[in-house]
Amino acid sequence: MLARRRFLAQSGSAAAAAALLPVGLAPRAAAAASEPGGTGDRSPSRSRRATNWHDVTTWGVEGRGWADTAAYFDRLPARAEGVVRDPVWQLSRHSAGMFASFETDASEIQVRYTLRSDRLDMAHMPATGVSGVDLYGQDGDRWRWAAVFKPTGKANEGSLIRNLDGGTRAWRTYLPLYNGVESFEIGVPDGATFAPIAPRTAKPIVFYGTSILHGACASRPGMAWPSIVGRRLAEPTINLGFSGNGRMEPEVAALLAEIDAAAFVIDCAPNMNGDQILERAGHLVRTIRAARPGAPIVLVEDRRYGYAWVQSAARQRNEGNREALRRVFAELRESGVTDLAYIESERLLGTDYEEAMTDGSHPNDLGMTRYADAVTPVLRELLG
Repeated sequence: MLARRRFLAQSGSAAAAAALLPVGLAPRAAAAASEPGGTGDRSPSRSRRATNWHDVTTWGVEGRGWADTAAYFDRLPARAEGVVRDPVWQLSRHSAGMFASFETDASEIQVRYTLRSDRLDMAHMPATGVSGVDLYGQDGDRWRWAAVFKPTGKANEGSLIRNLDGGTRAWRTYLPLYNGVESFEIGVPDGATFAPIAPRTAKPIVFYGTSILHGACASRPGMAWPSIVGRRLAEPTINLGFSGNGRMEPEVAALLAEIDAAAFVIDCAPNMNGDQILERAGHLVRTIRAARPGAPIVLVEDRRYGYAWVQSAARQRNEGNREALRRVFAELRESGVTDLAYIESERLLGTDYEEAMTDGSHPNDLGMTRYADAVTPVLRELLG
């Protein structure tokens, strides 16, 4: 009984002390206590040494398909404005799929970046995925997650990770999925080595599709499934997901065909209906094939809604989209289109597909991993 009274007294004192703190201080203290490694700390560096900042645009960011963009971190060329529909153009200003690489022996890595929008999160997707920054480090032939930065506004600066083990290592910082970036810098303490790693020059795998491909609802930028595939295959990737607007439009098809890609993965069915697929899918594939005769093309079926098992309308929509895409695929093969692959919806999310989704439409991190599990072996075979 005495021990219980002591516990209550201590708890009451802690609560009273927390109540006297300014708003926002108590949560930060709690976060710091729960993160002994110092990952994703929004506070400035605790190091007494000065920070050397490095602008990633000076050596280049991977994941860009065009150099002639209106802003550096845009995903479509400036000339696409007014050609593609405005929603596609606006979404193309998100930095989904981009990352900067570097090598350092620093004990701490910081970031300083400015976002295009102050909308940091969405109702079904956290700020770490929408507007945060992911850090992956190279461990042998693997890229392993190490930290995520938690944004607080349009302008962000702070420690991404501290107390790193000694030694030089290569790192990647993945940029926000559902926000644009105006500027991005990486900081290391004065005295630490820093060597930029330029974007690879190998032909990229180009992914075109919907919000699912764009990155909804990954908890972190590096968990978007095209990025997972890129790490597994050790190949450059370009993410051209346009949330709600991956519709196989001729204007976008012409832009895709401009990229000298190793392969194209098309995952647009969730944003379309059967009639639209029948009308546009064949044209999209033929446009790409005419410009890039040696690049394999992968068509991905519509995933199943998480609630499809209890909602006939959802099942009918999924089935209609699959039936239409299978018909187009068969017609393309019969007409002589080669290096064309197909991934069925049953392979995308598993038999317990509802557990791999956030809202019945978009994958969670488990779902993103399963998408990558389905697509990676197909691309590995096609690319040899």
